[in-house]
Amino acid sequence: MPEHVDFRDQISRNKLKSFFLMLSILVVIIALGYAISFAFSPSYFFLIMIIAIMFSIFYVMINYYNSDRIALTSVGAKPADKERDGQFYSLVESLTIASGLPMPKLYVMDSRQINAFASGRDPAHAVVCVTRGALDNLEKRELEGVLAHELSHVANYDIRYMTFAAVMVGIIAIISEIFLRSFWLRGGDNDRSKGVFIIIGIVLAIIAPIVVGLVQLAISRKREYTADASAVKFTRYPNGLIGALEKIKNQEDSAKNEKRVSRAIAPLFFTSPLKNLASTHPPLEKRIALLKKM
Repeated sequence: MPEHVDFRDQISRNKLKSFFLMLSILVVIIALGYAISFAFSPSYFFLIMIIAIMFSIFYVMINYYNSDRIALTSVGAKPADKERDGQFYSLVESLTIASGLPMPKLYVMDSRQINAFASGRDPAHAVVCVTRGALDNLEKRELEGVLAHELSHVANYDIRYMTFAAVMVGIIAIISEIFLRSFWLRGGDNDRSKGVFIIIGIVLAIIAPIVVGLVQLAISRKREYTADASAVKFTRYPNGLIGALEKIKNQEDSAKNEKRVSRAIAPLFFTSPLKNLASTHPPLEKRIALLKKM
């Protein structure tokens, strides 16, 4: 008999792990800045920081405030029909009452794939979109589990959380790019006392974007585990979510790939709609195994 896992403990652990992963990105920024400030003058680094922060925040905030419209438009989603999609409406209404969340706007994506996603900068501006395949192929309790998972992302402010992570990742990428380009344009530095820090700065500038990119993927996976546990908290019925995940695991490859989805919004989905983007989501087997312990 598998060891029992309390969903409350799972939520707390994953939130704590997400926090430390975010902290690790901040540590990389400080380390990179420290090396650059020694390799060149501190004022040079602060200039790079100002430029990087301005570009990153401007780009990400535009996407943040329009995340719902961008996601819905990119997949061609249409507003749900209250008569045709009555069960969709009633389940979301029940879950929002149970969780204390405002009612989100509901949309349906024309796809045979079983999937769903939530977006929006906060609960008051949230949207939940499901595929036609999910509405047609999932039983009521399975669909309820999927919807509870998506509403958990809304309740946990995951869009805001991931936006913050994207800003920090963007800052590191821009700092690294500016530093490397300016170094090569300057033709290096003849001051041997700075040589070690220049080498450290170059190494960090090359590997930092890769490292923080991997950390960002790890944060995404932790938020998925948290949403699974929060869904169990809302429904008190892990078997519904387990059933949905097992159906997705067994669905045919033709159904899995028949709808083109942008790589930019693929991480929003309940399960990865792209085979080569599985790293943004935990393996289905691990999610199912963990849910069976709850």
